[in-house]
Parts: sequence; C-alpha cells; structure tokens
Amino acid sequence: MTNRSDPIVRFHQLTGRGRAPMRADRSACGTLPLRAVRYCEALTSATAFGWWLFPPIDLELLWDGSDVFWRCDDAPDWMPLLPSAQLPGYVAEFDSVAPEALKGCSPPFLTALPEPGSLQIWTGLIAQTAPDWHLLLRAPANMPQAGGICLFDGIVETDRWFGPLFSNMRFTRSHMPIRLRADYPLVQAQPVPRQSYSNDTLDRMAVTAGPAELTGEHWDAYRASIVEPNGRPNRPFGAYATAARKKRHQCLRGQEAGAE
Repeated sequence: MTNRSDPIVRFHQLTGRGRAPMRADRSACGTLPLRAVRYCEALTSATAFGWWLFPPIDLELLWDGSDVFWRCDDAPDWMPLLPSAQLPGYVAEFDSVAPEALKGCSPPFLTALPEPGSLQIWTGLIAQTAPDWHLLLRAPANMPQAGGICLFDGIVETDRWFGPLFSNMRFTRSHMPIRLRADYPLVQAQPVPRQSYSNDTLDRMAVTAGPAELTGEHWDAYRASIVEPNGRPNRPFGAYATAARKKRHQCLRGQEAGAE
C-alpha cells in the first residue's frame, strides 16, 4: 500500500513540446451526449478512468499500402518512415541535458513496425508508478478518434521499467492522410494493480448455466434492480447514477476519516 499523499503515477516529460498529461474527465472533452453525462454513471466512470496523454506535436501520417510516410509543421514535406524518425530537433534537445554517456541515445518519435500498416508512436513521456501498479495504455475511452487508425491496448509494468512510453497503432485505411493533434488525447493511461490481471485472479471465474440455476437471492436482486423501478413510471431519472455517486462519496469520506 502507498501513502494516499503519494502519487500512483508520475509522468516525466522528456521534451518541452506538447501538452502535459491530464486527468480524463467524465464528459470526454464535452463530446458525450448530455443525457449520458447526467444519467449514465457506467459510461462516465469509464470515460474518466485514467489520464489522457497527447502527441508531442501536430503531425500527419499516411500509409500507401506498403510504406508509412509522415510530416509535421517543422518538416512539411512527406518523409518515409525508414524505419524510425526523431522529433524534429530533438536530438540536440536531448543531448543538451543527458549525461555524457547517454548523449546520442534519444528515443525515436515514430517507428515503423514489421507488420504492414503498423507503427509505434512515442508520447514524449516516461511513466513511473507505485510498486505493484501498472499502466494499461489504450485509446481514450468513449471519445471519437481520428479516422483511419486503431490503437492496440497494452499493459506496461511501469513500476520497474523506466523507459519511453510508446503506443502501437495500425492503419485501417490507406492513401489518405491522418492528422493527429497535439491538443487532443491520443492515449488513455489507466492504473491497474498487478494482481488484477494475474492468472490467479482471472482464473477465478464461474458461469451459471441457465436461469434455472439462479437462487432466490439472485431473483430478489433482479427485482430490486429492474422490476421494481420500472413499476414506478414517475420515478426520477438516473437512480443508478445517483446511488453510485452517493456510494463513491461515502467511500471517499471513509478513506479520509481513516487517514486522519
């Protein structure tokens, strides 16, 4: 367990460019429907779970079905990714602060992967998490993404691996430029305890084979969750969201009281 005042994650920005990581918000930058924000606790909780990471610069990518090309404001002509590329001017930026033995070891910004139409992009960050906490990297939850790309999910053991925080992606269309904006989230980093995805945890699964195996306790829970509320046509909207938020606030107050 860590002290509640200690960060679960610390993001180290290795370049002066780009937007700093920020806490994901429940409205997905205002892109969620208002009804979802008000009444769908499941949706908004998932949306706000983690931190948004941004590309360090605006850039465009293009896949011609064989090779990957890229360009940015500092280098406006299309350049082939053969097989990797640095942020423009970053070698000098890195070497100006790196120890002598590490000069020339700056991480690449983009790297073409062996699989056709796939590449790796660096967020400009290194992440460091508390012991036994890791980061799940994925596309931002419930947010519209730039068309033509798809991010791979990955879990990084950032409590022991101190290296550049990359994300892998693949193109889903060719011969059309894809723009990534430095002011729009590219990746959502979500904290996960090591134990939560261990075999010991994931093997502990049971399946009830058919409704005949439900117990009286199950049917009572179904009645309370579904049947009884629907028997009150004038009930307030968002009862689940209200109850979930109340429970969350009670838990927070309890944690604060325990810390005192």
